[in-house]
Amino acid sequence: MKLRPLGRTGLQVSLAGLGTMTWGEQNSEAQAHEQLDYALAQGVNFIDAAEMYPVPPKAETQGRTEQYIGTWLKARGHRSQVILATKVTGPADFPWLRGGPRQSRAQVRQALDGSLRRLQTDYVDLYQVHWPDRSTNFFGKLGYEPKDDAGAVPIEETLETLDQLVRAGKVRHIGISNETPWGLAEYLRLARERGWPLPAAIQNPYNLLNRTYEIGLAEFAHREQVGLLAYSPLAFGVLSGKYLDGARPPGARLTLFSRFQRYTGERIEPAVRAYVELARRHGLDPAQMALAYVYGRPFVTSVLVAATTLEQLRSNVAAQALVLPADVVASIEKIHRNHPNPAP
Repeated sequence: MKLRPLGRTGLQVSLAGLGTMTWGEQNSEAQAHEQLDYALAQGVNFIDAAEMYPVPPKAETQGRTEQYIGTWLKARGHRSQVILATKVTGPADFPWLRGGPRQSRAQVRQALDGSLRRLQTDYVDLYQVHWPDRSTNFFGKLGYEPKDDAGAVPIEETLETLDQLVRAGKVRHIGISNETPWGLAEYLRLARERGWPLPAAIQNPYNLLNRTYEIGLAEFAHREQVGLLAYSPLAFGVLSGKYLDGARPPGARLTLFSRFQRYTGERIEPAVRAYVELARRHGLDPAQMALAYVYGRPFVTSVLVAATTLEQLRSNVAAQALVLPADVVASIEKIHRNHPNPAP
């Protein structure tokens, strides 16, 4: 398993990271433990969770993902062998998940304490802000529309709280997620001015259908050592080709949950078909080709692969060893020029 540095932390994380957001909804506790056992045996040391997981978020399942990780850690005793990450939720209509501004001083502390209880550990290696409290463009929104967000919790308050949690030993390093170039720059500015922790990584979507990260954020990885934790590298499985021509396989995410529309639409199918046909012409599995491209990007720290079956996980992890031929990469770039970012 290839390893890459987690920002300036001195930690080395596996290029394949384990995504967990289906655990507690599409996956049972036993299946989650099976995936964790397999991943660790393959050299995967980075596990990413969130207090709101599994998805779709519901009152009756919230926190289950962390609970499953916690029971695995207690049963196996592998805490020192993994780099464990989780996240504090941003603003959303989740009345069951704490009241008040979720990234305020009191709320961040409460969120972390809840995560630590469920994870059955006294610290997390990476604590991330899941999405901004302010009004900006994320979760598929490409354009920025200025709005009055005077009630948003300032980044300064959130980052100061994270600094206190680092000093208390409950958090080793901090990260951000679903952020914009301005947001990352503000975290860096405040951290340097106040002596607070620098963000070690940024977790944003990145896949063949959504390469918007390259436009304003990729340069940070090189110049500021804030690498990408790439989520949705298969665009909810769409890049496997299994949803082409309106197919809805039993048990698949887009079959089960109509709310996930980010990677569906008339502009997406022609792009997916082009990538799938390219892979097949070269004797490649379409999903592995899509993953290998993301694994190979120099600004990527870790690729968060999630799966509902062990067979899928095996394939997703194995793709980190696949080096795409130059002509395949050139063809991918040509398709991208013809179908640029159809699913931002």
